[in-house]
Amino acid sequence: MALATPVVRWWGRLEVSGSSALPSSGPVIVFANHDSQWDPLVIGIAARGRQVRALAKASLWKQPVLAWVLDHMGQIPIERGRGDLAAMSAAVDRLREGSCIGVFPEGTVSRGEALRPLSGAGRLALAVPEARLICAAASGVTDISRFPHRPRIRVDFFEPEGGQAQDGESAVRVTRRIMAQIRQRAPYAVAGRRRPRKSSVAPSAAGLRIEDAEQGRNVSDELT
Repeated sequence: MALATPVVRWWGRLEVSGSSALPSSGPVIVFANHDSQWDPLVIGIAARGRQVRALAKASLWKQPVLAWVLDHMGQIPIERGRGDLAAMSAAVDRLREGSCIGVFPEGTVSRGEALRPLSGAGRLALAVPEARLICAAASGVTDISRFPHRPRIRVDFFEPEGGQAQDGESAVRVTRRIMAQIRQRAPYAVAGRRRPRKSSVAPSAAGLRIEDAEQGRNVSDELT
């Protein structure tokens, strides 16, 4: 984080709005869009005094130096595609201890394409109903590599319309509702391009069926 902060704050001209929406203590789930590998670092830096523990793919821990960094950042390893219930349990435990967990419900870097939000983040919200749900819309992050042109990174923290998970609201509905609001502020973008692809549309606009999102998904894929 110390090495990345000058890149994000100075080179990226980071602007943060809505910091007051992010509680300084207590269990929090931060939902965020994912258009760049830099997103977890950018959101962590934007959160300032609040440590954001992100769920990250376990393969990153194969590199000793990176594993040391991730451990000291408080990240949680998850085996994607293997039904990693241990990662889900660890995230729930950290939340109940009052941690802030960052999740990227789209599952992978978007590369400018509309992705169906998965339900893992919503499952966390239902498992720990006392956790506050906060949105983080990150834009401009994909332009970090556009040297010599400097990016203008912005992170908006805000509470979702409709508030927390409602009685009878399914995990996938929670996730879709929140991610639709995030994508209104942070449209899909491709690294190195100035603007989001005009052809990209939100999954809800594409007529995706909720039941499709509930089928064929295992817990570990949905969390990362």
